[in-house]
Amino acid sequence: MWSELRDLTDAIDVGTPPRSGEMVSLTIDGQPVRVPRGSSVMLAAAKAGCGIPKLCATDTLEPFGSCRLCLVEVEGMRGYPASCTTLVADGMTVRTQSEALSRVRKGVLELYLSDFPAGDVPDGWSEFHQALQQCGVTSHPYGEGMGHQQAAVDESNPYFLFDQAKCIVCNRCVRACEEIQGTFALTISGRGFDSKVSPGQDQPFFESDCVSCGACVQTCPTQALVEKSLFPEGYARA
Repeated sequence: MWSELRDLTDAIDVGTPPRSGEMVSLTIDGQPVRVPRGSSVMLAAAKAGCGIPKLCATDTLEPFGSCRLCLVEVEGMRGYPASCTTLVADGMTVRTQSEALSRVRKGVLELYLSDFPAGDVPDGWSEFHQALQQCGVTSHPYGEGMGHQQAAVDESNPYFLFDQAKCIVCNRCVRACEEIQGTFALTISGRGFDSKVSPGQDQPFFESDCVSCGACVQTCPTQALVEKSLFPEGYARA
């Protein structure tokens, strides 16, 4: 179904849900593209073949705009708006690549990387690792400081585990639990650096209202939530 709605090849994740209605014409990186009104700039860029790096966005969930990685330049608009939450308009001119955007995206990813297990960066296979490769980020300039690398792995659920050290608090799992499953078993507790994904009342997954539907695992971009079947000999953080 999603492939048909996207009208794209290879089942590309266009970042935000497809819309229907009157067509709008705009230009992205010099290429004309037409998409339905109400579509995001991110979706239009995907249709134009201009892949914008993203972490919190996926086309099975409504746009959220929290990761700040999908920033673009829009002619006549100040700053760098998030392409997932910016709607297309007739005559809009968008740039998805520039030196300034590269610097901003690299800075964002370096901040995420500063609190991510260093041993899990080489040869990674998650969306997060794909974004690192896309933006050419292999290390970060920050020294050791506060981090979540000593957080315990929650293996209470029989089907999947949650490694908080790999969580970037993008909210995708929380949103999937609400928008796809309708269970509302997950939330973000704490503020600032102490923010974290919490099942129920900060309980282990198996003791919460989680119904093990797998929506959170499927949508996690960093493999902080991952199926246990991938680790037949047991999970060990690299």
